Amino acid sequence: MRLEFISKVKSNDILGKDIISHDGQVLLKSGIRLTQDYIKRLKKLGIFYIHIEDERLEDIQYNSQLLDIKQFIVQSINSTVKNIHNINNINLKESFEKTNDIIGSILNIKELISILCDIKQYNNYVYNHNLDTSVMCIFIGMSYGLTNEELTYLCIGSILHDIGKLKISNNILNKITPLTSKELKKFKKHPIYGGEIAQERLNFPEPIIDIIEQHHERIDGKGYPYGLKGSSISIYSKIVSICSTYNFMSKNYYYKDKYKANDVYEFILSGSDTIFDRNIINCFKDTFAIYPLGSEIELSNGDRGFVIRQNKGFPDRPVLRIFNDKNFNFYYEVDLLKNTNITVKTIIPDVSI
Repeated sequence: MRLEFISKVKSNDILGKDIISHDGQVLLKSGIRLTQDYIKRLKKLGIFYIHIEDERLEDIQYNSQLLDIKQFIVQSINSTVKNIHNINNINLKESFEKTNDIIGSILNIKELISILCDIKQYNNYVYNHNLDTSVMCIFIGMSYGLTNEELTYLCIGSILHDIGKLKISNNILNKITPLTSKELKKFKKHPIYGGEIAQERLNFPEPIIDIIEQHHERIDGKGYPYGLKGSSISIYSKIVSICSTYNFMSKNYYYKDKYKANDVYEFILSGSDTIFDRNIINCFKDTFAIYPLGSEIELSNGDRGFVIRQNKGFPDRPVLRIFNDKNFNFYYEVDLLKNTNITVKTIIPDVSI
């Protein structure tokens, strides 16, 4: 299989993997031969890439169990997000029970690499930012060794981490030009507002309140709203900080284009012990794959190839199959972990975890 930008998909291409909605429902089953009508519908749904069967890459090993688990997580957390975001009618006990069930269902997963490779199949944002952030947080929390109860706090807190923006004017939230100093000061109060909502209105436990209040704090004390440092920041908040930042930088907004996957990854690494916690970054590196299996990569030496394997712990150094003629008849493999003089220039199309 290969990843293909939707605008490049042709009639009679065979779908390589199920297309799943944000509700966890299967929209199109793998193996179906695509028509122009199907392609148009996928475009209308905002899907910008899909997996296509490709005999050149038929030996790539996808873990179907992980894909099934991922679908379950997306579907389960999505329903929980809807319940939690309806803050006027929130059922706290029900939310905790559902979230706890989700956590319990995935605690025994041993293989985490590539689980979220194609989680972002859609290009819409807003509500889905919290969904993606929450899913990422769960897996990093598992890698870090959090307990079932701690993962439940992390899941709910990550879903609600920006709830304080309810008290920020849309004129500020949707402003395209840079904020004035007065507007920025107001914006930076949203974690405080969120903490007030979580504590006074929702009566959430302290770990969740910490996430909402501290997700913009930095290890070096230069974050906001309190300027907390290092160990003063909760472990939950440190996890949400990385996941929220990655999701924000990896997506398009009306006022900015998304960054390339490798640029976002390098930004996260460069923030070690200043913006982000080094231990959480290590969990991030061990858990996620930047370049999905089957995606096309252009290298710094001009070669192009497809990702066929991952190197765990080194998500920026996959193994590629390089085709060296126009008809893609001859190829060789390059392990970027062993060829450190070669780097990834871009991913084609540019998609991320």
